[in-house]
Amino acid sequence: MKILVAVKRAIDYNVKARPKADGSGVELANVKMSMNPFDEIAVEEAIRLQEAGKAGEIVAVSIGPAACQETLRTAMAMGADRGVLVQSDDEVQPLAVAKLLKAIVDREQPGLVICGKQAIDDDSNQTGQMLAGLLGWAQGTFACNVTPEGDTLAVKREVDGGLQSITLKLPAVVTADLRLNEPRYVKLPNIMKAKKKPLDTFAPADLGVDITPRLKTVKVAEPAARAGGVKVADVQELVAKLRNEAKVI
Repeated sequence: MKILVAVKRAIDYNVKARPKADGSGVELANVKMSMNPFDEIAVEEAIRLQEAGKAGEIVAVSIGPAACQETLRTAMAMGADRGVLVQSDDEVQPLAVAKLLKAIVDREQPGLVICGKQAIDDDSNQTGQMLAGLLGWAQGTFACNVTPEGDTLAVKREVDGGLQSITLKLPAVVTADLRLNEPRYVKLPNIMKAKKKPLDTFAPADLGVDITPRLKTVKVAEPAARAGGVKVADVQELVAKLRNEAKVI
């Protein structure tokens, strides 16, 4: 079974995101970038399935500027066999990403697609679900455990009420949650080997996909600073503050 893993280049999770001075977007100039943490978990899961003899080739796919090659090389250093970059310097919104991934899936014919449940930059949490819808495949979102069982896939999902177990018929799309696994540390020899692994590059036009944005960002601003907490003397004062100041009851 071939596995396709989608990876995104995002602002490093240790960096505080800041809006541009004109409020048109998030400042990316001179900001450290890295692989989206949830996508890193997705790559690790694909590698573990391969090591367990449950999967064959692993193909990492990224969509974005030429700098995304670095993200793909990281995925290949972790263990992915090759990479595919859909190169575009324009904004690519979730629906366009899903359409591009569908085009790659049609070319590669994988038995399983794994991606992070969301990217930590825009937190859209849409691409995996949209891709499954476009492909007409089963989907297992927010996965914290994945177990292949013949031509099916047992997935344990994190939901608001706890955990939900479902069985998917392959091919399927799975989105990785935080507790699915802990990604491995990439060793220097593997980083050097990754430089020699094949990486194919396409343009959106090559795949016949229109990536024109459907949504327009009006303004990006930092949230208002939270006020300091206060102590109340009794329940009556607490209720009064919730009713008159916070206006939540």
